[in-house]
Amino acid sequence: MIDRTYSDEISAEQDGETVSIAGHVHEIRDLGGLTFIIVRDREGQIQAVFKEENDEALFEAAQDLHKEDVVQITGRVKASDQAPGGVELAPTELEVISESDTPLPMEVAKDIESDLSTRLDNRAIDLRKPENYAVFSLRSKLMSAMEEWFDDEGYVDVDTPLISQEGAEGGAELFPVVYYGDEVFLSQSPQLYKQMLMAAGFDKIYETGTAFRAEAFATSRHVSEIAMFDVELAYIEDHHDVMDVQEQSLRYALEQVAENAQDELDVLDVDLDVPTEEFPRITFEEARDILATEFDHVPDDSDDLDTKGEKLLGEYFEEQGHPAFFVVGYPNEKFYYRQDVSGDDIASRKFDLIYKGQELSSGGQREHDIETMEQMMDEQGADPENFEFYLEAFRFGIPPHGGYGLGIDRLVQKVADLENIKEAILFPRDPDRVTP
Repeated sequence: MIDRTYSDEISAEQDGETVSIAGHVHEIRDLGGLTFIIVRDREGQIQAVFKEENDEALFEAAQDLHKEDVVQITGRVKASDQAPGGVELAPTELEVISESDTPLPMEVAKDIESDLSTRLDNRAIDLRKPENYAVFSLRSKLMSAMEEWFDDEGYVDVDTPLISQEGAEGGAELFPVVYYGDEVFLSQSPQLYKQMLMAAGFDKIYETGTAFRAEAFATSRHVSEIAMFDVELAYIEDHHDVMDVQEQSLRYALEQVAENAQDELDVLDVDLDVPTEEFPRITFEEARDILATEFDHVPDDSDDLDTKGEKLLGEYFEEQGHPAFFVVGYPNEKFYYRQDVSGDDIASRKFDLIYKGQELSSGGQREHDIETMEQMMDEQGADPENFEFYLEAFRFGIPPHGGYGLGIDRLVQKVADLENIKEAILFPRDPDRVTP
């Protein structure tokens, strides 16, 4: 490994010590006999000051640098109130590891507005911006915290197939692929496999995976290739057990980010509000009543909430100090959601979690009675023969169970306060983009 110290590891207390840094030339300022080179590594930036009077050859070498050259600089640490971070380097050695073409296709060091399409077209250079590293470092810490909570609670980390014979939800949202001469599909969801694992006795599982949706959308909240965090648990009383798990795990992850990702939040200028009170749980009908009475808004689909409705509900609850809340009991749900429960006054035991005005997850209690399941499949036009591998699990005993699927990209978008979900994804895929 190249001998190097990250910029955030160098402090004024090391005044006089010799260190080596390595990274990209972020900015160059030429002031005659002085040249300031700002070097950027993944943890931040540090300034190196080249003086002609100290070392003419070294000064001339610095004069030949270009933005985004990869360099290694060795020098003495110097405490300086004027320098970024209160410290700078007085160089004694400079090595150019890799030269950058010039001019750059887009600016990295300065905050110059460019549209999202341009930035994604030039992703190789766009990702070098400090705010982008902050997004993906935050994303990593957020998901590590989430997985840590489930590991501590005894959940098993699993992997389910990305290729299946049928979609979990059916319809026209499937990507067909050729599999040894036969047509199969990219996974919409690990839903069916999660339930099979409950039948097998796994009890509590989670999976960090990928789902695909072949919708022809053009929104700031949808992509075709989706990062998902899926959870399933057995021996539940009802859907409230599942909501409890989601609420507790999300609160823990947000607390950990607030504590351990403050540098990233500062770069992104985000003041993260961690919900301390219980997430409100309202019925689907209550949600529509709020929209009608408070905002005079009625979603076109009587069985769902639209994007505007979710945003308005988000504003309504945030004013009351609740950035996250559940909407429970969506009507006419898919065959695997438990419905028509004796004594229930809700349409189903299906819920959505809405966070900062956007749906983050869908989940609920599942139907575990095979006769009811087959009847619902027939009513919804799903051929049971195509799901025999799934139904088989229900014939030999399966406990009451439930779970949810959380959109990781949407969660990162909201935590990092990004305008478009594609900014939360390293290399996003949508109906018009399959490169880079």
